Amino acid sequence: MRIGAHLTAADDIGDFARGAADAAARGLHGAWTNQQPGGWDPLTVLSALPDGPAELGTAVVPTYPRHPVALATEALTVQALTGGRLTLGIGPGHAVHVTGALGLPYTSPARHTREYLEVLRPLLRGETVAFRGEHFTVDTGPLVRATPPPVLLSALGPRMLAVARDLAEGTIAVWVRPDTVADHLVPSLGDGARVVVTVVVSVTSDPDGLREGVARDFALVGDLPAYRAVLDRGGLAGPADTVVAGDEEHVLAELRRFGDAGATDLVVSAVGTPAERERVLDVAAQLAREAS
Repeated sequence: MRIGAHLTAADDIGDFARGAADAAARGLHGAWTNQQPGGWDPLTVLSALPDGPAELGTAVVPTYPRHPVALATEALTVQALTGGRLTLGIGPGHAVHVTGALGLPYTSPARHTREYLEVLRPLLRGETVAFRGEHFTVDTGPLVRATPPPVLLSALGPRMLAVARDLAEGTIAVWVRPDTVADHLVPSLGDGARVVVTVVVSVTSDPDGLREGVARDFALVGDLPAYRAVLDRGGLAGPADTVVAGDEEHVLAELRRFGDAGATDLVVSAVGTPAERERVLDVAAQLAREAS
């Protein structure tokens, strides 16, 4: 199981570079970041990381605001700038943002995503695309040349997992426990698929307090249909139930369970005090050494 770190930055964009360099120094396999409403652009951030692990990933870039031709061009540019280290994670996002904030129609997300990938993947391979569908009409020649990056899809439900199985290298999942990985994600994708799981982790003496904070800070997660469905599938009340928190021994044991369940990659999102987050990364480094 490959181990990566989830990178974030609030006011100081330099935190991304420092986080990536630290992940590489610890021997982690990847550094990942995502698109937050009002946040930094993940692909631009990754293109500016000269020092970092062997894999730089987006988990994820939302599809609705970006035309697939525009995203293909951007991804190939980042791939060239990073020396072929990009893994492109995409997903349709959520109606509350796509429609509520951006005013874009959030119709048939599974069909939209399938068409998106039917345009995106050939363009990444340097092919001409002539496509006419329900959501996209594209007629364009080859784009800039670079090694095609692997593409992963944020897929949790059966229809989106079918799209990931057919048109992507695998899935990027969040707010799941090992049982959901073993019983739902892995069987839906088939042999050879990547199953990348982002897990919120804290090495702390107050796991209950930490979970209370996550429940408060991520309360919206439980109201988003895709996340609500996967939480219900796992018998979980909310996102706090997916948090791995406790001492080092407990955290190590819980994170190993994801690998036993079939996760190929674990992206550790460290939370808590600065000292607690540092201890999480120490645990992540131990897992990375075990995988080497």
